[in-house]
Amino acid sequence: MRRKIPQDKKFISDVSIFDIAEEGKGVGRQDELVLFIDKAIPGDVVDVELMRKKKNFGEARVVALKESSAFRVEPFCPHFGVCGGCKWQHMSYDAQLIYKQKSVENALSRIGKIDTSGMDAILPSKETAYYRNKLEFTFSNKRWLTSVDEEINPEDMNALGFHVPGRFDKILAIDHCFLQADPSNTIRNSVKLFADQHAFSFYDLRAHEGVLRNLIIRTSSTGEVMVIVVFAYPEEGQVELLMNHLKSSFPSITSLLYVINQKKNDTIFDQEIEVFHGRDFIYEEMEGLQFKVGAKSFYQTNSAQAYELYKITRDFAQLKGDELVYDLYTGAGTIANFVAKNAKEVIGVEYVPTAIEDAKMNSEINNITNTKFYAGDMKDVLNASFIAEHGNPDVVITDPPRAGMHVDVVNRLLEMESPKIVYVSCNAATQARDLELMSEKYAVTKIKPVDMFPHTQHVENVVLLELKK
Repeated sequence: MRRKIPQDKKFISDVSIFDIAEEGKGVGRQDELVLFIDKAIPGDVVDVELMRKKKNFGEARVVALKESSAFRVEPFCPHFGVCGGCKWQHMSYDAQLIYKQKSVENALSRIGKIDTSGMDAILPSKETAYYRNKLEFTFSNKRWLTSVDEEINPEDMNALGFHVPGRFDKILAIDHCFLQADPSNTIRNSVKLFADQHAFSFYDLRAHEGVLRNLIIRTSSTGEVMVIVVFAYPEEGQVELLMNHLKSSFPSITSLLYVINQKKNDTIFDQEIEVFHGRDFIYEEMEGLQFKVGAKSFYQTNSAQAYELYKITRDFAQLKGDELVYDLYTGAGTIANFVAKNAKEVIGVEYVPTAIEDAKMNSEINNITNTKFYAGDMKDVLNASFIAEHGNPDVVITDPPRAGMHVDVVNRLLEMESPKIVYVSCNAATQARDLELMSEKYAVTKIKPVDMFPHTQHVENVVLLELKK
């Protein structure tokens, strides 16, 4: 049971913010108590209310801004502060880059014991708004009410938008989202209006009932648009009614799909995808290569910056054309196919079988013949017999999930002793942990952070490891 904070110790005045924590909160201090403060940024001086307190740290919220940081700017989105995304909109983009660079540097030096003095400057994103190619919205009959909603009709509780942080059953109605370019906002608002006009019920996230559940919109650099409507318990004729509305109202939609999902969770990876109109995929394009992106496909959500990330990965690999490359955690084979023209052969391994099918298809449509892809758990697939069959790689590219690599995979890399390993990571802390494990045989020779997600604390990092002589 959580211990209640005494009233006389609940409020703390004049806290100076000197850093940003991993989760994006401002860091301050009162005596020996470290404070993690939501929506505070370095340079602020704030009065705070303690929300939770442990022995050596506490979590707090700002109740008064006494002095404003030079980094502080006016958020451009009206949903900022309630919506769970874009948590750093109140901080200038230049400052965001400073603290992302610092977070990578701290993780690598503290956890990985790595010398970061030669670390490259972070690569900024050219676009800091409308940079995402995929968004997923949720329907709910329990709208989150903000202060501006006090006069709302209590009978109008339907919402189409994003989950409020910490509340699985409450959805913030989104009017305009600055993450994805049009026609995303227009399509979402049109679906909401049409559903209200035709009395479609919105999903009840507690009772698990209702007609409309999710709306997924994918756009691509080629101008193609995919829309997936996820229904739960539609009545007769409702699917056709809404889908025909989308088809006639938005001729730019090249892939119009729907799903009937009656499970307790929102994931559609185990669901049947139905094509209502057009193709079941859209095309992405990168450096003349085409990539098929389906409803269940993984593709980096910032297309333009993904291209920059892959170029850095290829540059770090220093391929001359005669190398055998292993691409671990290959996903849909985007990196594998991207570097294939510079290598003798690329072997991709990925846990998700459908992603491997996408990878093979992407090789086929681009007439790439020097790739091979295998599905399975990395620690099981990457064994001695696999290496004996395919050969010891000259270069390993690894791009694991946030949890990093399994220790068995790290040990296998140490056994293989490939001359170069290019490690791409979305979590510098787990990357640093893995680098420290490999430090006996490998030296880190290049480090390059890449900002894929402006206005968030997330950052990608590319590291080149070279086998010690």
